[in-house]
Amino acid sequence: MEDNFGPDFITVTDEDGNDFELELVDTLEHKGITYYAMFPAVEEDEATGQPQDVDADDEEYGLVIMKAIQEDGEELLSTLDSDEELDEVYELFMERFFQDEEEEG
Repeated sequence: MEDNFGPDFITVTDEDGNDFELELVDTLEHKGITYYAMFPAVEEDEATGQPQDVDADDEEYGLVIMKAIQEDGEELLSTLDSDEELDEVYELFMERFFQDEEEEG
C-alpha cells in the first residue's frame, strides 16, 4: 500500500460554473452528515516555486465549510442550509483545531 503525504485538493464548481480548488483540512461527522473544512488552494509562484503571498483579510480567502449530500445516487458537496448550522459546525471544527494544537504543544 502506498502512503500519500501532502495536502488533499478538491475541485468544486459553483452555481455559475466556475471551478475552485480547495485544500481539504479536516472532516467530521455530525448528526449523520459529513462536513468538510477547506481553505482555498494557494497557487505557487511559477518563477520561485514558493507559495504566493495570501492576504488573510481577503474575503476570497478563509475557511470554507461544505457538507456531503446524496443527489441521484451521487455524493455532492453543498453549502450549509442555515447560519445556525454553519455556526454549529464551525464551532466543532474550531474545537478540533485548537485541541490538536494543544496536543502538539
